[in-house]
Amino acid sequence: MKKIETLVDDINKLFTAEDPPIPEKEVDKLIDTFAVSIKEHIKTFLYEMPQSRNNLRLSAIGKPDRQLWYDINKPSTTPISPTSRIKFLYGYLLEELLILLSLVAGHKVTHQQKEVTVAGVKGHQDCMIDDVLVDCKSASWRGFQKFKNNSLSEDDPFGYIAQISAYAEANGVERAAFLAIDKQSGEICLSPVHSLEMINAKKRITHLKKIVKSEQEPDRCYEDIPDGKSGNRKLDVRCIFCTHKSKCWSDANDGKGLRIFQYERGKRYLTQVKREPNVEELT
Repeated sequence: MKKIETLVDDINKLFTAEDPPIPEKEVDKLIDTFAVSIKEHIKTFLYEMPQSRNNLRLSAIGKPDRQLWYDINKPSTTPISPTSRIKFLYGYLLEELLILLSLVAGHKVTHQQKEVTVAGVKGHQDCMIDDVLVDCKSASWRGFQKFKNNSLSEDDPFGYIAQISAYAEANGVERAAFLAIDKQSGEICLSPVHSLEMINAKKRITHLKKIVKSEQEPDRCYEDIPDGKSGNRKLDVRCIFCTHKSKCWSDANDGKGLRIFQYERGKRYLTQVKREPNVEELT
């Protein structure tokens, strides 16, 4: 029986001259099942528009309090851009590919998309591989480095550790890991999650249930930061991709809201402007 410690090496060997360790007919069946899953994902993205959730899910319990409060009480009405939806789609496809490759490499994959519950909040785990709870993630180069270097606990803006902690708690297991793929390079890594890094999911959920029922939003997740030596202030990088940033910072710039400027390296969201940037302002 294979051990999860050899998983990445075994997957990489599939793309060398060696044949897969399981019979070709079995590989064909696995690919057929994979194709069905891919078809369903693509149809979902083509025919169903994303809906705002007004209830807690285990996948979201790691989000900052204020962001979750907005998710449930004042969900964003701005449609997700086509480019973002395409990125989400190929992220799902890559995560399905990781599970397929694990199976073809001869590892035991069970409990796929099993529904689990912690403190009345539901979620769906990815799978167990070789009896270890695994959450599959596709990531940018920068995000992938955190998995590769086992440094996610130091900077986890999407709350992945809280998510996998909940799945582990629901299953009554201590061993868990992320199976991650770099969307740019194709590199794969296995990032074990130590039990000391995990949170108490039940305690976190109890706290969140009180937060989202409150009529008043919690304090801001992150404070704004200086924009170089200009005297201006801008959003923390962890706020940039939040869909609630305009509502959250409606009091910026003396109540006029965020001002957005197009720099060469991307948009910059200013909360206070003392020196007018010499670049295009977006409206």
